[in-house]
Amino acid sequence: MFCYQCEETSKGKGCTNIGVCGKREEVADLQDLLIYMMKGISIYNVKAKDEEAYTFVMESLFATITNANFDKQYFLNKIKQAIEIRDRIKENVIINNPHDAATWHSSDEEEILKKATQVGILATENEDIRSLQSLLIYGVKGMAAYAHHAYVLGEKDEEIFKFMTEALVATTKDLSVDELVGLVLKCGEYGVKTMAMLDKANTSTYGIPEPTQVSLDVREKPGILISGHDLKDLEELLKQTEGTGVDVYTHGEMLPANAYPSFKKYSHFVGNYGNAWWKQPKEFEKFNGPILLTTNCLVPPKESYKERVYTTGVVGFEGLKHIQDRKDNKQKDFSEIINHAKKCPSPEKLEDGAITIGFAHNTVLSVADKIVDAVKTGKIKRFVVMAGCDGRHKERTYYTEFAQALPKNAVILTAGCAKYRYNKLDLGDIDGIPRVIDAGQCNDSYSLVVIAQKLAEVFDVGINELPISYNIAWYEQKAVLVLLALLSLGVKNIMLGPKLPAFISPNVLNVLVENFNITPNSTVKEDLPLLTVNA
Repeated sequence: MFCYQCEETSKGKGCTNIGVCGKREEVADLQDLLIYMMKGISIYNVKAKDEEAYTFVMESLFATITNANFDKQYFLNKIKQAIEIRDRIKENVIINNPHDAATWHSSDEEEILKKATQVGILATENEDIRSLQSLLIYGVKGMAAYAHHAYVLGEKDEEIFKFMTEALVATTKDLSVDELVGLVLKCGEYGVKTMAMLDKANTSTYGIPEPTQVSLDVREKPGILISGHDLKDLEELLKQTEGTGVDVYTHGEMLPANAYPSFKKYSHFVGNYGNAWWKQPKEFEKFNGPILLTTNCLVPPKESYKERVYTTGVVGFEGLKHIQDRKDNKQKDFSEIINHAKKCPSPEKLEDGAITIGFAHNTVLSVADKIVDAVKTGKIKRFVVMAGCDGRHKERTYYTEFAQALPKNAVILTAGCAKYRYNKLDLGDIDGIPRVIDAGQCNDSYSLVVIAQKLAEVFDVGINELPISYNIAWYEQKAVLVLLALLSLGVKNIMLGPKLPAFISPNVLNVLVENFNITPNSTVKEDLPLLTVNA
């Protein structure tokens, strides 16, 4: 086992015995082999353009994201399925001297596990090539996650599928550093397209998010807590719980769902419970009712509440109940979790009050004149993009302290679970403009890009000439894609933390510093003057 795809990787170098996330060695190795088999599928699918293969690769990449799936049997099954799909599509495609990933075959579990130990990250010896290949694959993993969310809502783009395919094939070739750098930036370009596609899928299906006060309190009825990012799962759960006496609460990255008009018609959709993903062990225990995990961000559950945790989609963990995917265009069947909820006591209160969300690009641009006027009159001197992920390490308090230390004329633009470090602080507003403008989930970082582009257009300046600073927190691969998306748009001077990725080699880091001036954060005292120039 060797895994260094997340920010918390062991000793800042790589997990070698068990993942900091809780991923076991065999699962980590099987994920490596599944990615290897997806490269084999892609070698043929560059020509075949088979949609089943495209969607299999998309879903499988998503399943290997940090904190998504810990189930050994799931990956054994996926590897066998990958071989079947690859061998089916290659029948009509001629490839000369195909890579081992396009030919290796076994249905024996022992042989599969042995092969899995041979095809990991360290199989690439050159450190810089390995670094860029990893950066590309992690960006594509984030792209696959966002593309999957859009796909279940009926939105797809074959060009995005083709790029994921080409990117995987590229990691089997003997490419130069310059060629790989170009592909990494191209990944960012497709990242912007993917997030735009998902934005369209979400808003065309559920309406445009609007400023919304979300309750943090609890009611006396039993409840179901839904976490993750998948809005279609939420929609179907709300439909099936209507009139049952069971309330539905959001958790983690599902919080932004409260701002979509389509969900507001459900009187039993009552608010948000808890905070960022890493607080699950304490918060899930106190919820008392069942919890539904729809996407990544699962923490290995404690025995005290394990029997109340359900997974669906690409999420999996040995011993948890899994709700099967949709078949024949029918809804998922949530009857088991609903019946479970009816037998449970109501949630234990964690906090009270409310928080304001729902400032996606449509909403912000609708009051663009007010924002522009506040900038022109000096009431707003600086915007600071503090998007990305949260994590459990103590050093993450940096982001809370940074938000508190910002001058009163600075506004935070946020998206993703990083916001839980400061979204409940009383930072006030500037002439009615909240000082924390929450665009939504991590994929809604696209909204922050649109806002920045609009401001650049209004002020007739380049994107790097705007009074906008970037202090990005990262944890997993969707945040990697967001970073690459910003780089593809030419955004420079991004501060990244709480530490730089372990998969970035010194030479690759030099390239990023020289071309984009990416720097690690340090202390609030040192970073604040750099990020609040003229504020």
